[in-house]
Amino acid sequence: MNIKDYISELNKQFRTGIAREHSYRPALQQMMSSVLEDMVVTNEPARIDCGAPDYIISRKSDNIPVAFVEAKDIDDSDLDGRKQNKSQFNRYKESLDRIIFTDYLVFHFYENGELKECIRIANVVGEKIVGIDTNFDKFVAIVKSFANSAPQKITSAGRLASIMASKAKLLAETITRVLNREDDYTSLQLKGQYEAFKRVLLHDITHESFADIYAQTIAYGMFAARIHDKTPEDFSRQEAATLIPKTNPFLRQIFQSIAGYDLDERIAWIVDDLALSFAATDMSKILKGYGGNNRHSDPMIHFYEDFLAFYDPKLRKSKGVWYTPSAVVGFIVRSVDEILKKDFGLPTGLADYSQIEHEVINENYNHKVKGSKRTKLEKYHRVQILDPAVGTGTFLAETVKCIHKKFSNMQGMWQGYVEKHLLPRLNGFEILMAPYAIAHLKLDLTLNSTGYTHNTDRRIRVYLTNSLEEHHKDIGTLFSMWLSQEANEASRIKRDTPVMVMLGNPPYNGSSTNNGEWITNLMQSYKKEPGGKNSL
Repeated sequence: MNIKDYISELNKQFRTGIAREHSYRPALQQMMSSVLEDMVVTNEPARIDCGAPDYIISRKSDNIPVAFVEAKDIDDSDLDGRKQNKSQFNRYKESLDRIIFTDYLVFHFYENGELKECIRIANVVGEKIVGIDTNFDKFVAIVKSFANSAPQKITSAGRLASIMASKAKLLAETITRVLNREDDYTSLQLKGQYEAFKRVLLHDITHESFADIYAQTIAYGMFAARIHDKTPEDFSRQEAATLIPKTNPFLRQIFQSIAGYDLDERIAWIVDDLALSFAATDMSKILKGYGGNNRHSDPMIHFYEDFLAFYDPKLRKSKGVWYTPSAVVGFIVRSVDEILKKDFGLPTGLADYSQIEHEVINENYNHKVKGSKRTKLEKYHRVQILDPAVGTGTFLAETVKCIHKKFSNMQGMWQGYVEKHLLPRLNGFEILMAPYAIAHLKLDLTLNSTGYTHNTDRRIRVYLTNSLEEHHKDIGTLFSMWLSQEANEASRIKRDTPVMVMLGNPPYNGSSTNNGEWITNLMQSYKKEPGGKNSL
């Protein structure tokens, strides 16, 4: 359909006097498809109902979205998005790199939130739509250039954090809409995943908080995958599922489950758009300067704080998420090292790898079997280290650096030491998905910078769990074995591991929203003890 035929089709509907914006959608889809021969222009009602723009323009070669179109009724007076369309238009401009707003006659082209072009191809004259022939060729040229132009390179950590946050926010809003549809049987898989999280991992989770975890998992799963991608030009969500390091099996498996080939189409378009942004990211520049001693040289800190600041400042405040200066982190870690040497008689401090026997629950106990015991002795490293509010892993990473300095003249021993005596005793708990994923990346990068090479798939012992929840009994498979495994392994640390060193910087919040029954009861008893709150 050429533009003259498009104007003619609009007129057929317009002259009925009862046509609304939906009536013109087929004509616009056909016209745009004719102009963009190498693209697929789709108009999917199910996606639109869950917050997607009216049209998605995708490449035929790989089905990756390259632009979007939001259509309003003919002669809509708010194509600038300053009045009734303000909220919706702002959400799209913030989240989508390229979007066209149109009333079928005027087309506004936005790139990265900025108006790049504006062109009118027809006017309403009385009871008729009259085309502006002199603008037809220009319109075709603009549309083709807009859809085929290469994405702008992303070279700064702050910019990438902003893009990730805006797309993750749109994704979370869409997931919440899908979950809130009571009679939507096409959402059974997504709702099943929500129920599994609620029963196995995070028991007080809501639709909104699950959507947060889901969106952050995809955003940071892709980030982790992109760091390890050697051929970024063809980066996709399908490829990302295979690139997430095996040292973080939970993130790898959960990402494969929720962002793989069978992803709900009402969500997939956002994930594919995010993949396009990552394909345009210069990761070497993003990571340049990693490992320095100030905030601005550590992109992990950018992602931790900047992402949450863009994504949800209220979430950051309610969880007490604030950056700990590297000088403070270094001082605390060195102080712990000295205390272990002077007060506990451990000459190598944090590097100590002596072992002790510790009584733990016997998971194979059977009261019907004669001689079966409820507990058993197991060997543990004496200096077990736990950061219960691990954030991006800053304290654990600093601990690795502190210990590595002791091997300056024994680098040949470092590889074996890390595998046998360091990784088994570095533990961390985190309740937010974004910093959880970053902590794994940070520790991975820190270990690599010391000369350590991951020759095995031994996981880094940072777990997505609530530190202020009591350990629970092992949970069988509900949604998938890997989901139970993350909960079970975190529970075993809470229940059995003889933690000697507790370090870190707990979230700053005088009245945390993380106040489950178990920790609330513990706090009540604490307040009644000498030195507790009520004794002051």
